[in-house]
Amino acid sequence: MSIDNAASTAKTALICGVSGQDGAYLAQLLLSKGYRVVGTSRDAQISSFANLDRLGIRARIEVASMAINDFRSVLNVLAKFRPDEIYNLAGQSSVGLSFDQPVETLESISVGTLNLLEGIRFLDTRIKLYNAGSSECFGDTGDTPADECTPFRPRSPYAVAKAAAFWEVANYRDAYGLFACSGILFNHESPLRPERFVTQKIVRAACRIAAGSGERLQLGNLDIHRDWGWAPEYVDAMHRMMQVDKAEDFVIATGHTHALKDFVAAAFEAVDLDWKAHVDVNANLMRPTDLRFNRANPERATSRLGWRAGKAMREVVTAMVQEITSRRAERLA
Repeated sequence: MSIDNAASTAKTALICGVSGQDGAYLAQLLLSKGYRVVGTSRDAQISSFANLDRLGIRARIEVASMAINDFRSVLNVLAKFRPDEIYNLAGQSSVGLSFDQPVETLESISVGTLNLLEGIRFLDTRIKLYNAGSSECFGDTGDTPADECTPFRPRSPYAVAKAAAFWEVANYRDAYGLFACSGILFNHESPLRPERFVTQKIVRAACRIAAGSGERLQLGNLDIHRDWGWAPEYVDAMHRMMQVDKAEDFVIATGHTHALKDFVAAAFEAVDLDWKAHVDVNANLMRPTDLRFNRANPERATSRLGWRAGKAMREVVTAMVQEITSRRAERLA
């Protein structure tokens, strides 16, 4: 299996969900490699694409309106732009919100992925597809790190939808010979995370408290364990998966798991505070079901893609805190 690291100005990449954390960093990476990058949003005329602006790349991205759960809309965009590579990062992305919006979650993820696969099958089977999978599909892994052969035991509507999309991709790869792969990504963070994600909620609250807000941070279960990595590194893994000779699915993670309370402690330590003096556990923030342990074995990605996570959890937290404090300093200057 070979990796083609050469930039190609001839390639067009279509990023579904370009306005999100991963979409923005992926667009930045692909532009650096000479790609023509097209990004989709449900309504590109009114979307702010704030993350693209933050990275300074908005003017270099072509945007198009596409409803991923509408096959005609998907087919029209594929026919117009004729991409060489499609990165499917679209769909409802919050585990917690999926309990409140299960139908939207299932449709945007599983039906959206199916529409892309069908569009490729109808239009051009040479188009490559990357699908954003999720470690949530594994459920509670306990002490056994999950790899590409670990069975799925999803415990949320989001995880159920991601599991369905994973098997859709595998089915179309086997049945029609498509180059279609899923990256089973464990948690990955950055300053572009919206505050509805607990990691960004923690980091921003710690920075506000350090600045004198006087608030108390309300959190749910602090005993959950996750594998946290750095998002800009994970989009590099996505691109590498698309350059190999034969499509495969890969677990993408650091291989190191930490409790949420360790993440909280690291965030408050980064602003010279003791988290225990500023955090309350709120039972109302507990999910109907939650994964206690989430462990990963990313060895296949290391051996076959040459990819390895660089930033550990504490480095990720420090980078997020530094981004917030530097932006605040710029505003005050």
